[in-house]
Amino acid sequence: MKTNHMLKATFCALLMFISFGKTLAQDLPKTLDWMINGESRKAVIYIPATANTKPTPVIFAFHGHGGTMLNMYRTRGFEKLWPEAIFICPQGLNTKGMLTDPEGKKSGWVMTDVTENNRDLQFFDAMLKTLRTDYKIDNNRIYATGHSNGGGFVYLLWATRANEFAAFAPTATAGGKLIPKLNTPKPGFHLMGQNDPLVKPSWQKITYTKILRINGCVQEGTKLDSNITAYTGKNGNDFQLFIHAGGHSYPKNANQPIIDFFKKYVKSTGQK
Repeated sequence: MKTNHMLKATFCALLMFISFGKTLAQDLPKTLDWMINGESRKAVIYIPATANTKPTPVIFAFHGHGGTMLNMYRTRGFEKLWPEAIFICPQGLNTKGMLTDPEGKKSGWVMTDVTENNRDLQFFDAMLKTLRTDYKIDNNRIYATGHSNGGGFVYLLWATRANEFAAFAPTATAGGKLIPKLNTPKPGFHLMGQNDPLVKPSWQKITYTKILRINGCVQEGTKLDSNITAYTGKNGNDFQLFIHAGGHSYPKNANQPIIDFFKKYVKSTGQK
């Protein structure tokens, strides 16, 4: 009898270990590959174990010029802050920078708004198609953030793919030539360093002032803390401005506010 009890206990423990191992394997990040116009494209992605059975939010995060998908994944840590969401960090290809790297020796994102000429918009479309095919995506809860050139690409997505998203959170960037094409109200979060030497605060102010206008935001915002001012917009298209005392670098204390912001908004209603 003792032997039977021991065998049964061992078998149960083994089943629990296998089950735990399967869950853990699903929760660990993986690298996915695509072929876009003959070029290999990659992204690091965290997929919660429930992504096949429950409607799952998606967060895209685009690194800055010269950055990597792995560094973006590690520094944001969104899989810990919102473990129920898919968190995907794509890798850019060598690209001529608009402010640095004119020879294009470092990774980045193409900023033309013509899809047929933009490998990165095509890459985004392919990634989203794969997620919709392979997982149970909540199409009303898709979000994008990005830093510097990656933040510029987020504004490009806002200008060209706004209807796919519930909210955007570009950081340390400016809309530039895209500003006239940013005409779709969406909940937005913009982060800026007061002493940014690369993307001038005056350029960034022109960009977020346009967003405040198209979102129909109130003129006077409400301070949420020492960094964030919140502006109520029409039809739930609110805006938050995060200003820190640093330069172009991304402050780690922005991760939680960005996730908190995303969690408030659903595309179908535009309401919190």
